[in-house]
Amino acid sequence: MAWIGRAAATLVGVTALLVSTTACGSGDTGSDDPNAKVTLSYAVWDKNQVPAMQQLATAFTQENPNITIDVQLTPWETYWTKMKAAATGGAAPDVFWMNGPNYQLYATNGVLAELDEKIAADKVDLTAYPKALVDLYTVDGKHYGLPKDFDTVGLWYNKELFDAAGVAYPDATWTWDTFKAAAAKLTDKGKGQYAIGANLSSAQEYQYNTIFQAGGSVISADAKKSGYADPATIAGLKFWTDLIKAGYSPDLKTMTDTVPLNLFESGKTAMYYGGSWNVAEFTANDYTKTRVDVAPLPKGVKAATVIHGLANVVSAKSDHPNQAWSFVKYLGSQKAAEQLGKSGVIPAYNGTQTAWAAAHPELKLQAAFLDQVPTAVPYPISRNTAAWQELETTYLTPAWNQQKDVAAAAAELAKAMDESLAKE
Repeated sequence: MAWIGRAAATLVGVTALLVSTTACGSGDTGSDDPNAKVTLSYAVWDKNQVPAMQQLATAFTQENPNITIDVQLTPWETYWTKMKAAATGGAAPDVFWMNGPNYQLYATNGVLAELDEKIAADKVDLTAYPKALVDLYTVDGKHYGLPKDFDTVGLWYNKELFDAAGVAYPDATWTWDTFKAAAAKLTDKGKGQYAIGANLSSAQEYQYNTIFQAGGSVISADAKKSGYADPATIAGLKFWTDLIKAGYSPDLKTMTDTVPLNLFESGKTAMYYGGSWNVAEFTANDYTKTRVDVAPLPKGVKAATVIHGLANVVSAKSDHPNQAWSFVKYLGSQKAAEQLGKSGVIPAYNGTQTAWAAAHPELKLQAAFLDQVPTAVPYPISRNTAAWQELETTYLTPAWNQQKDVAAAAAELAKAMDESLAKE
């Protein structure tokens, strides 16, 4: 799973990671001799993916008998705290998972090994991955990791509630206007039923998508300026505040007490903006597993969906940089991606996603998630993403509460965000 949420980039206020020159990684004391027997540490955070990661590690060792992989699980809740401490002490794992919000911070502070020379020497084709994902893991024109997987966002819907309201199921022809017309019919306050929960706490699933669909931006291409003063960006925010104002969504207090996911899983909302990672959740939930399907997000001025994914990176202080690169290169290969796709994760390597989509033929996964990759926009990041993401919550909450005009809230956010970016 590559869902980020608002607590993903946990290094708020950190301007540098003080990485010592202490040797680190697996703890082996051997040289980088390709014939030496070494053990590489590989840090991950998702327990559901550990079996797949161990299978890939075993397959790699079969092809490289001198290299053993120690897959190390640290739960998401403590992963970045532990990683920050390890990096500060020069003891980061040899290879580890990296996400978008933390990438630039780690890459520009000497924690990650630059891989461009190795990519060129081994002729690794970066066009084998979605361009938006490669761009996400590029900083100052340099690459510090290879994409592992990706996710996009779709419109999940409750077929039972649509049928009861006489509304046709959403498809690739839906626009914002189609969505709003359907929302009116799907709202029944007498039953406590709403069209959707206009969530503020998960920008990856909600407002970032509509901002991009409106032709706006969250942050400038050079990550120097906020995009929130742009009228197009404000239109993307207004999409959600208008739904709350019209009564098609519960108010923010209700969604704080009962998160939109739970509202959808209990039949209180008819639609849910959710990621490809929700497949496992909705096919296992007793209520949703026979009632839901998924479609592409409605179009605004244009079609767009947020793309995010993980990358495998190498510690700049690894005792075994060549072996670590060999493992990352293997993880980024077509062979590894085909195996990964069988585990419920969308592999990043182009053309290997068929197994993921085919695993649930009852859902329109291909149309909702994979076919949207060409119009996908990378998750917005900077060198200290978390600092301004906290500002988003602070300044946009009054607009979601209908206490402040969304344009005024966005203007204040843009000013505060510019000040934050100037400190990076």
